[in-house]
Amino acid sequence: MSKILSQSFYRRDDVVNISRELLGKVLCTQFKGTIQTAGIITETEAYRGRDDKACHAHGKRTERTEVMYHDGGKAYVYLCYGIHHLFNIVTNTEGIADAILIRAIQPVEGLELMLERRGQEEVSPKLTAGPGRVSQSLGITTNYYGMDLTGNHSIWIEDRGHSIEQSQIQSSPRIGVDYAGEDAKRPWRFFLKESKWVS
Repeated sequence: MSKILSQSFYRRDDVVNISRELLGKVLCTQFKGTIQTAGIITETEAYRGRDDKACHAHGKRTERTEVMYHDGGKAYVYLCYGIHHLFNIVTNTEGIADAILIRAIQPVEGLELMLERRGQEEVSPKLTAGPGRVSQSLGITTNYYGMDLTGNHSIWIEDRGHSIEQSQIQSSPRIGVDYAGEDAKRPWRFFLKESKWVS
């Protein structure tokens, strides 16, 4: 039975553990005039503002990162290279800037609409394996920056009872954060190691 993740899930203080626990949960979107699209989360990355140089909010509070300082359960969506909308989930409590990037999903609902949004002809990992692909396939843009993921009907995450064992999860350093020095080596990227739906 599906259950939308509550504020208490996101407002815990261990962003690394939450990032791991999001694997197997289902990211859903439904916007006005569209059918529901959804996918099982297969890859995440954790970012911790207070001591992680790879985090956008590390050492600075800007207009772009403001929502990261809000209570957990909000959407942090930003443009990468001015092209790709990347979807992150804010965690922890007000004043502490932690977030989780959703890097890949396994599509399960609304496949035709997802293919149309991505300009693809067939369902394959090229559809949703990669953070820019995730957002495009689900219709997520910076217009949804700051959205509450626990109390709206546009973007939300469900627990559908998919059981993920620790043995199914693999970790690695995060991707594209070499500028962060030693912090770039932190093994805070998590993914389902048997899944083809990984970036």
